[in-house]
Amino acid sequence: MNGLPLEPGGFVLLLVALFIIVSIFLGVRIVPQSQKYVVERFGKLRSVLGPGINLIWPFIDTVAHKVSILERQLPNARQDAITADNVLVQVETSVFYRVMEPEKAVYRILDVDAAIQTTVAGIVRSEIGTMELDEVQSNRARLTQRIREALAEVVDDWGIQVTRAELLDVNLDEATRTAMLQQLNAERARRALVTEAEGRRRAVELAADGELYAAEQEAKARRVLADAEAYATGVIADAISKNGLEAAQYQVALKQVEALTKVGEGAGKQTVIVPAQALDAFSDAFRMLKGKGQ
Repeated sequence: MNGLPLEPGGFVLLLVALFIIVSIFLGVRIVPQSQKYVVERFGKLRSVLGPGINLIWPFIDTVAHKVSILERQLPNARQDAITADNVLVQVETSVFYRVMEPEKAVYRILDVDAAIQTTVAGIVRSEIGTMELDEVQSNRARLTQRIREALAEVVDDWGIQVTRAELLDVNLDEATRTAMLQQLNAERARRALVTEAEGRRRAVELAADGELYAAEQEAKARRVLADAEAYATGVIADAISKNGLEAAQYQVALKQVEALTKVGEGAGKQTVIVPAQALDAFSDAFRMLKGKGQ
């Protein structure tokens, strides 16, 4: 059974319906949250569509570019640089960025990633060229900040925001590393010698202080002994002045007894020959001691 042929009016309505459907399909653009669309009209920038439902003129406006606005990470890059003290170093960097103005990123730069990598390499070489190796090693945070600031100024014309720029590592060539290791070992040896010399000097100072202290104590002991002897002499002198000759004879007799006692204390001297004068001295001393006891 053959279908009925369409009337001319029905065919026109069908074409109109198809045109409306196609127009709606071409004129309504749903943009994802992570993207922005760049719209051109006859090859010229017309507008930038944000996330959500957007309307454009069908058959006139076209979506020329779909640009992701998510944060991107460039592959870690390595580049050589020479410090102010002529040391060759290899620097590894990492950059994160986000497209903020898609129209600039599309119409002002052809390859964003390559352009950023080239710019970072130039900035790194320029900044490291003004610093010595010790500064590069010890001031990575400051160097990273300077690279980030310089990079942000350049990529602003491309509608890009640099979110992070990190200096990951600074490597030295083998010859420089060996020289630095030798220098480090020499510095360690020098410090060890200085420490040893300081220890010896301190030991000498402590020994001298000990000898000085011993001498001071000996001098104090001698002063005390001299004071005691002077006091004893004063007491004897006072006794002589009060008791006269008897006190003097008593002291002489006492000294003689002490002297004979020391003679008898010698090793192997079991027999002691005492002169008659010594016996008289003993007698006088015992007599006088006896008198003193009474």
